[in-house]
Amino acid sequence: MLMASLDTSIANAGLPTLARAFNASFQDVQWIVLAYLLAITTLIVSVGRLGDIVGRRRLLLAGIGVFTVASLLCGIVSTLPLLIAARAAQGLGAAIMLALTVAFVGETVPKAKTGSAMGLLGTMSAIGTTLGPSLGGVLIAGFGWRTIFLINVPLGTANFLLAHRYLPADSQTPKMDRASFDPVGTLLLALTLAAYALAMTLGRGSFGSLNLALLFAAGGGLALFVFAEAKAKSPLIRLAIFRDPALSASLATSALVSTVMMATLVVGPFYLSQTLGLETTMVGLALSAGPLVAALNGVPAGRMVDRFGAQPMTIVGLVGIAVGAITLSLLPERFGLGGYIAPVVLVTASYALFQVSNNTVFMTKTRAEQRGVTSGMLSLSRNLGLITGASVMGAVFAAASATTDVTTAHPEAVAAGMRITFAVAAGLIVVALAVAFGSRALARRAALRARPINNAAHQSCELSASSRRD
Repeated sequence: MLMASLDTSIANAGLPTLARAFNASFQDVQWIVLAYLLAITTLIVSVGRLGDIVGRRRLLLAGIGVFTVASLLCGIVSTLPLLIAARAAQGLGAAIMLALTVAFVGETVPKAKTGSAMGLLGTMSAIGTTLGPSLGGVLIAGFGWRTIFLINVPLGTANFLLAHRYLPADSQTPKMDRASFDPVGTLLLALTLAAYALAMTLGRGSFGSLNLALLFAAGGGLALFVFAEAKAKSPLIRLAIFRDPALSASLATSALVSTVMMATLVVGPFYLSQTLGLETTMVGLALSAGPLVAALNGVPAGRMVDRFGAQPMTIVGLVGIAVGAITLSLLPERFGLGGYIAPVVLVTASYALFQVSNNTVFMTKTRAEQRGVTSGMLSLSRNLGLITGASVMGAVFAAASATTDVTTAHPEAVAAGMRITFAVAAGLIVVALAVAFGSRALARRAALRARPINNAAHQSCELSASSRRD
């Protein structure tokens, strides 16, 4: 989890250096980041399903190997297209690691400690994402840009040895009992997700005809995918999973919350630099407050989930994010930097609690043979939320600032943009709360409907036992 998360952000620090090294435009070198994220987004569900079929330990070891070899290639290539291709291969390895690491928690950790384990994974993810830019800057300054990729070679080797030594062996399920892979569903889902991700990321902040065409293609691909899965003998995703209100709510709220969290990354830098007039170093320190809190709060949040229950803590986390978003739209204008950092700390601490509890709900309700694919779906919902947030919340911020170029906007315009953006963000969290409460109401209603049947079955058993005694 740490290694895959580290590479999500470490390359960002090297983009200016890479643009100079390859004599390329900033838009061209951005594909070094996009190729990695697109590979994870399009493949994470499929590799989770593949792990359920061929064995999670076996596939995880292969994923660590792919990631490590791809990192070596990233560090030795001499052209930008080859570097982008190697980053895509790195994304494949990262997708395997991210999906199966969460699945292994459900397989190896007792249910009573699932929250704590999920909290530790959340801490590792936050540390990797936070450490990436600063570690990347140090490595580039001291040893050159190639080291931001080559550092993964010793890390990957250590990961491979640890996983090989300590993870439990795959169960020897007879081949006739194993589900088969779904190539049609896998291809349709990958193309659909790629079209959606490109629709949200292409265009340098504007939404043109190409973005619209890709969005329509994604919609058509989704319809074809649902049709194919309904007909498949061994589908990639069993559509019946969406009939469970708790699991559907977990996916929906995860996507909504991730969309909102992306707003802090999109809006924060502009507000801190242009409205508050902070230097670049201070902007970086202010932005690191949130991830630092998330890293520190992961394990305590997990213990809270184990003690008080995952579903109540999901609601508490959502309420905390909503309150933080509202205060982010109101306090900074009056209290300056302190008025910005305090709500961000509340938002990120609540986000850590939400992530741990939501993941715990999802994984404890999942059947053992489906943990890989459902873990991939949970990661996918988060990634889609981040991609959507970067586009949609960025568009809301630009529109609220009443400017076509936020980088040159007046400080008061940026402040107004931030105020409106986080008011919209709070509204999205209210929707997430409605989804969470609605799913709990549906679950209670289903339990009440099932109770008379269970009582009848119990009475039947008692009568049968009584007749046998007679």
